[in-house]
Amino acid sequence: MKDSRIQVRGNKEGINAIIDIEKFATFDEVIEALVNTLSIGKGFYRNSILKLTANFKNVTESEIAKLKDELFDKIHIRDCIFEDINIKKGEDNKVFNGIYEGKTKFIKKTVRGGQLINYPGNIVIIGDINSGAEVIAGGNIIVLGSIKGQVKAGFGGNDKSIIAAFSLEPEVLQITDILTIAPDDGVKPSYPEVAKIKDGAIVVEPYLLNKYIY
Repeated sequence: MKDSRIQVRGNKEGINAIIDIEKFATFDEVIEALVNTLSIGKGFYRNSILKLTANFKNVTESEIAKLKDELFDKIHIRDCIFEDINIKKGEDNKVFNGIYEGKTKFIKKTVRGGQLINYPGNIVIIGDINSGAEVIAGGNIIVLGSIKGQVKAGFGGNDKSIIAAFSLEPEVLQITDILTIAPDDGVKPSYPEVAKIKDGAIVVEPYLLNKYIY
């Protein structure tokens, strides 16, 4: 039976499920309803990228991890992306435009698999982003280490945002609404890289701070 609290739509990136979390008593109920909804077309959703759009403000990292485990185990999706409507709209309905300055969250540790970091400004991580972890920023994401999880910068519409790391090997990389998946070619450069939007697509270039200094 169709649940009116969950809307499922298809797009060129995959499947988008829009969830009205406020209409559920508990997050366990959200998980159960979403799995039941997707189970109806389980074969269609297999190996797809599923984007979940909802108000995740009061959802814990352990609840997110539990939801992902259920979806991977029972629906067999390829990947799961979380879009928080609070980041998309913002409390003041303004796009965060800070690029090299502005509000910035510093994280002095590695973000491990199953963890979710969500911040409306820039995020600087002194450590790694492990496989299975997810980091979402309204501005830039700068990692003084390796990226092997999911990273999404510019959420809210800031298409000038960048994602930079010493080693860029993400499961999913997204800037605003443009998404890409890193090729599994086994060739990894020995220099830092930066991802940004150019001509409507995400490009990855060497990140050389002294490029124009002579």
